Amino acid sequence: MPGAAAALELADRLEGTCRWLKVGLELYVAAGPSVLEPLLARGYSIFLDLKLHDIPNTVAGAVRSAAGLGVGMLTVHAGGGPAMLAAAREALAGTPNPPELLAVTVLTSMDAAQCAAVGVAQQPAAQVELLARMGLASGIRGFVCSPQEVRTLRQITGPEGVLVIPGIRPAGADVGDQKRIATPADALRKGASYLVVGRPITQAPSPAEAASAIVQEMSEAIAS
Repeated sequence: MPGAAAALELADRLEGTCRWLKVGLELYVAAGPSVLEPLLARGYSIFLDLKLHDIPNTVAGAVRSAAGLGVGMLTVHAGGGPAMLAAAREALAGTPNPPELLAVTVLTSMDAAQCAAVGVAQQPAAQVELLARMGLASGIRGFVCSPQEVRTLRQITGPEGVLVIPGIRPAGADVGDQKRIATPADALRKGASYLVVGRPITQAPSPAEAASAIVQEMSEAIAS
């Protein structure tokens, strides 16, 4: 969403079909942390997706600041390295009701060619596994990965791992700029904890109907 007014309008149009809302960079830069208060007041849990990536001290400070905003999940880039991840985790020590810290592995817009362009010679799946193991060694138990890697990461993290999966596209939906995608049912069957669904809901004529259809697909996948 481009600003607070649009975000609040969308939240109202969802009519309670979703419990979680993701606040990403576009909205956070446009509206600042004050946009979180009315969303929290409406009863939503907030996934603050800032993908923090900087030197350990700077990221630790940002994590401490975010922890005071009342959000439920917060992202950092696993590519920042073990010292940065450890600093982020340690920044939450002693914090009441800390957010779940999620390490972003490889963006779902990155395929093998995109990875090679930034100097990563191995396939995205191998890079995801490397970063997840590094994150676990740094004390992180939550990860963001594409649907293609969720089964492997579930095996690595065990049942206690929190796996948040973007790149979700219901059957027939526009792929957009995502390259490693899956349907909601496929991602859940592979071991996802949470699904991130953006444009198939936000750009639908009726966001509430689109969200309800996805929730129904999720329920059927879990039941089966």
